[in-house]
Amino acid sequence: MIKQWKRWLTACLAVCMVLAAVPFTAMASEVSIHSDKIARGKTGKNMTVSFKVENHSGHDIKELAVGFDVSGGEIWDEDEEDRTYGYAFPFEMSGSLPDTENPKNAGSLGDDKSKTVSLSGRVRSDLNEGYYKVPVVVFERIGENLNWIGNEDLQVWISKSTGSSDEDDEDKNKTYDFVLGEGQSTPVARYPEVCNFSLNLRNNSPATVYNVKASIVPDVDSTKFPFDINDVTYDRMFEKIEVDQSVSLDYSFAVRSDVYTGYYQVPMKVYYSKSSTGEELQTYETSFYVHVFNKDKEDEFGEFNEHDREKARIIVDGYKTEPETIIAGEVFELVLQLKNASNSIGASNILYSMESEKVSDSAVFTTESGSSSVAMDSLKPGEVKELRIRLLSKPGVDQRSYGLTIKAKFDSPEFKNAEESMMIDIPVKQIARLNTGTFEIMPESITVGSESNVMFPINNTGKVLLYNVMVKFEADSIQPVDTYVGNIKPGETGNVDCMLVGAAPTADDGKIKAIITYEDENGEISSVEKELSLFVTEDMSMTESMDVGSFEDIPMEEPGFFQKHQDKLLPVALAAVGVLTVVVIVLVVKHRRYKREQESTEEDDDEIS
Repeated sequence: MIKQWKRWLTACLAVCMVLAAVPFTAMASEVSIHSDKIARGKTGKNMTVSFKVENHSGHDIKELAVGFDVSGGEIWDEDEEDRTYGYAFPFEMSGSLPDTENPKNAGSLGDDKSKTVSLSGRVRSDLNEGYYKVPVVVFERIGENLNWIGNEDLQVWISKSTGSSDEDDEDKNKTYDFVLGEGQSTPVARYPEVCNFSLNLRNNSPATVYNVKASIVPDVDSTKFPFDINDVTYDRMFEKIEVDQSVSLDYSFAVRSDVYTGYYQVPMKVYYSKSSTGEELQTYETSFYVHVFNKDKEDEFGEFNEHDREKARIIVDGYKTEPETIIAGEVFELVLQLKNASNSIGASNILYSMESEKVSDSAVFTTESGSSSVAMDSLKPGEVKELRIRLLSKPGVDQRSYGLTIKAKFDSPEFKNAEESMMIDIPVKQIARLNTGTFEIMPESITVGSESNVMFPINNTGKVLLYNVMVKFEADSIQPVDTYVGNIKPGETGNVDCMLVGAAPTADDGKIKAIITYEDENGEISSVEKELSLFVTEDMSMTESMDVGSFEDIPMEEPGFFQKHQDKLLPVALAAVGVLTVVVIVLVVKHRRYKREQESTEEDDDEIS
C-alpha cells in the first residue's frame, strides 16, 4: 500500500512539474485527436504512431506542435497485481524523442480542417507483449510560447522482437504512413487563371517504400472537384521513397467556371509496395485542400448573399512610378492613389497586400523590405490616400508589361473582412546591347576609284529585338555608303557585307567610321559608332598629261648669253664653219693623192722584181 501511495505522489509531482515548465494558456481542448487503427511495434525497434488532429478552435493554427507526454512513465512492478497508479511508457527516453518540452513541428492547420501527423520513437527492449498507452499532447506555438490545445491517450500493440536479421523487411505489422503538404500553405486557385502548385509527400514510414503511385481521382461533380478535367490521369509515379524522404507532386489545373468560392477537399490515394520484389500494392488514403476564388454561392432566390450587405468600394484611382522608366533589375517606388469610391460607406482596418505576376515560378516584382503587406487606418467615403511602396524588378525578364495585383482586406460597418482585388500593369524595359565581330577588309589598301569589300557581324547580346538595323560608313577618303541589315532578335546575329569606293587619297590615319543605328519598339533611334582602317592612295598609272595646245600659258624662260648676242656671233660662226670646211677638203685631197702615189710605187717594185 505504501508503494502505491509513493507512486501516486510521484505521478502528481511529475504532472505538476510539467505544468510548471510548459506555459499552458488554455485548458479547454481546442482540437480533437483520434486514430483509425492501433499502431504495432516490436521491442528494440523504431515505431511510428500516426493520428489525425481536427481543428475546431474557431481560428487558423499557424504553427502546430505535437509531442509525447512522458510525465507519468514508469515500469510496472511485475510482482504486483494492482497497476492502477502507473503505466509503462513504451518508448526509450532519448534526447531525440519529441515530448512536451521539445515537440515536433507539424505545420499549419486551418479552422475546421484536419490533418494526419505522426510521432516516432524506439520501443523499449524490456517490455512484455501487450497493449500500452501512449499519451500525446498538441500545442499551438505562438512565438516562444507553447499553448496547450488538446491531448489524447492512444493505444499501441507491442510484441517481442525475434532478433531475425531480415525482420525489418519481412515484418507485416509495420505501420506505413505518408505526410502530405507538410509545412506548406493551402494552394490558392482563381478563376480564370491556371493554378500551378506543388505538394510535398514525405515517407513517414519506418522503411523504404517502392513502386509508389500518388493518385488523384477527379470527380465530374464540380462541388467535389473544382478543376477542369484535362488530363487522362493525375498519377505521379516514383520508383521508391526512402524513410523521411520528401518528393514533389506538381500539378497544373484550370478552375471550372461554375464553381463557387470556398475550400475544396481533394482526395488522394497513395499506392506502394513494401519491397522492391513487386509484392502486392498497399493503399494509403489522404487528402488536401484547395482555396478557390470565383463567385459567391447563390441563395434560394438566385441572389448573391454578399450583395445583401453594404461595404466600401476601394479602387486604384491612379498610379505612377519613380523613376518613370523602370529598367529590369533596378529598384523603383510605386506610388498608388487609393480611393474609396463609395459615397456613404467608410472602410477601416485596411490591409493591402501585393501579388506580382510570376515568370518561371518567380515573382517579377518583390518588395525591397521583404514584406508584401501595408496597413492603412481608414478611408472615408470618397477619400483618396497615397500609398508608396519600394519594389525591386527581376533582372532577367523580357521587355513588356507585367501585372501587379493589389488586394485590400478591410472592415465596413455591415461587412467585416471584406475584400477587394485590383490589378495594374507596370512596364519593364531592358537595355539594348550589341557588339560587333572582327572586321574583314579585302583589300586593306585601295587606290582612288577602286573598291574594297567590308564584312563583319553584329551580335544582339541583349533581351530586346533590334529593329531596322543600318550601318553608315563615313570618311573623307571614301564615298559615303549606307547598308541595311534588318531586324536582329535577341541572341542572334546580323551580317554586314558592302563595298567601299575610294574617293580621295588618305590624308589622316586611315580610320573609317561605321555608325550602327537601330530602333526600339517605340521607333526611338539609337546609334553605336565603330572604326575600321582603310587606306586610299593615288593611282600612279594615270598621271595627268599636259595640254600641248596651250603654250601661251607656259611662262617664257629668260634668254641666255648666246641668245642675247646671236646677231654678232652668227657671222663669226659661219666663217669658222667655212674655214673648217676648206681645211677638211684640203686634208682629204692630200690623203688621196698620197695613197695613189704609194700604190704606183708598189706596182713599179713588182715589175722590177
